[in-house]
Amino acid sequence: MYASGNIPKGAFLLPLTLFLIVLLLPLLRNFMQPSSNTFPTTNLETNQTKKCNIFSGNWVPYPQQPYYSNQTCPFILDQLNCIKNGRPDTDFLKLRWKPHDCELPLFDATQFLELVRGKSIAFIGDSMGRNQLESLLCLINTVAHPEDITAKHTSYDDIFFRWWFVADYNFTVTTLWSPFLVKFNDSDPSGRAYYSATKLYLDEADEAWSSKIKNFDYVVFSTGQWFFRPLTFYEKGQVVGCQKCQNSTELNFYGYKKAFQTAFRTLRNIEGFKGVAFLVSHSPEHFENGAWNEGGSCNRTKPFSLEEKGVYESGDIVKALHEIQVEEFNAAREKGLRFGLIDVTDAMVVRADAHPSRFKPGNKKVNDCVHWCLPGAVDTWNEFLLYLMKLDGEKHNTML
Repeated sequence: MYASGNIPKGAFLLPLTLFLIVLLLPLLRNFMQPSSNTFPTTNLETNQTKKCNIFSGNWVPYPQQPYYSNQTCPFILDQLNCIKNGRPDTDFLKLRWKPHDCELPLFDATQFLELVRGKSIAFIGDSMGRNQLESLLCLINTVAHPEDITAKHTSYDDIFFRWWFVADYNFTVTTLWSPFLVKFNDSDPSGRAYYSATKLYLDEADEAWSSKIKNFDYVVFSTGQWFFRPLTFYEKGQVVGCQKCQNSTELNFYGYKKAFQTAFRTLRNIEGFKGVAFLVSHSPEHFENGAWNEGGSCNRTKPFSLEEKGVYESGDIVKALHEIQVEEFNAAREKGLRFGLIDVTDAMVVRADAHPSRFKPGNKKVNDCVHWCLPGAVDTWNEFLLYLMKLDGEKHNTML
């Protein structure tokens, strides 16, 4: 035994070192473990989704017939009815999205309808939301016919605000046109004046959707294409910026970012809203050899290769828009919004083959390289939607 004052200095080091190792080992283990969240995730997570990111994958050959055809589905707009409009190739219908680490289930229309029995869903945004909506109508029409009940809600007969009802399941579907999500004043009410500036009131949500969704069970936000136009930004009634103005052709992402902030804040603050929200990430366009109004086209019959994806002309813009959406999505869910991200960007950026292109009615000099043929790649969006809806249901039930 050592006398007091003669204890070797190293006698205290061993127990102290052991104590520190025990204390810090869990932290070191977590620090050294690689993150499974390579891509943005939703807050609708289970043990299964933490193991698999359904949005990271590639398109693989799929020889089966599509869920529906232009002959079996009456809900396809002529603009998107590529086969009816004379598109001769069908290879774009013979691909399916395959996540790297798991399987994405096929869309089961009966399962979907049972999940939404007695409920309602609203698609809010621009024509990309309408594109997904028509896909969904075609998918569920294979089991139960959606009846157009628009006349019960509005006297306007257009494609911008419509309602459908599936009586066998007491299920309501609607599309609410709001291309900017915030209040706007177009110089041409028809929206055809592409070259004149639209006024965006970035701190005011568009009442076209905000006044109607209180009692909806699901809302799906999908927009972005109209933000490429000339725009004037207003906040508190004052001009705070602009885009494609004063002899500049540059994009100003400020309005895009603020629009999503305002939309998500408004949704959180709608008294009585208890539904689930989904954000569909940016859907890329694929004009080649010129812009849409300069003879640009999309005549490919196969998706981009990995090399072609890497040099995609609009890649920087798509990346910037996607990053803004994910940032605002994450901010909204951290503030308590029950929110899921349908991250279609990576899947769709290679599908330059899946647009209507010149196979559409009307002006043949302007190709459609923005929207998606029906049936086609956009049906995958609803496979994503059903997958996330099931996960939300599982998570919500375990919390009750």
